Amino acid sequence: MPQDCRRLLESEFAEHAEVLARTREAVREPFQALLTACRQSLSAGGKILFCGNGGSAGDAQHLAAELVCRYKVNRRALAAIALTTDSSILTATANDFSYDQVFSRQIEALARPNDLLIAISTSGRSPSIIAALDAAKAAGAVAAGFTGRDGGLMVGRADPLIIVPSEITARIQEMHSLLGHILCDALEQSIL
Repeated sequence: MPQDCRRLLESEFAEHAEVLARTREAVREPFQALLTACRQSLSAGGKILFCGNGGSAGDAQHLAAELVCRYKVNRRALAAIALTTDSSILTATANDFSYDQVFSRQIEALARPNDLLIAISTSGRSPSIIAALDAAKAAGAVAAGFTGRDGGLMVGRADPLIIVPSEITARIQEMHSLLGHILCDALEQSIL
């Protein structure tokens, strides 16, 4: 392996390990609160809605699929929807209103009081994510989120809010994926 590749690997793994250690400590309480809220929503007949942009849209779709299909074991499907998947709704809303409303319009149509939104934004500043959180609250749903950095505009809007203590988008996304998998595992175990 070339020396520059070896240095890159070591640097990336070291950075990941450092963010992982900080995240482990930072998210204990908000993660427990998120898990409790998800369990309450599902047991009350509600659903979990996910949204995000870019890589976070991929995370939203991934986590919804883990809950509807399965994570580790075959079990009954859990009610989850990724608001990032209907291209007709997304493009019509962006065209007729604004991109900032691509999730909030869907939440207005779909969210009910026993539902829970998990909005995902690495910066915590995405206008479409902020509008989604506000719409979830207006619908009487729990407005929760995954973010990074200082939490951005999601602080005070999302509760519970998981904040990954990093400024690096890739590391924040890696922690969101890990935490999302842990959440799916815990929810799956709770119904078995």
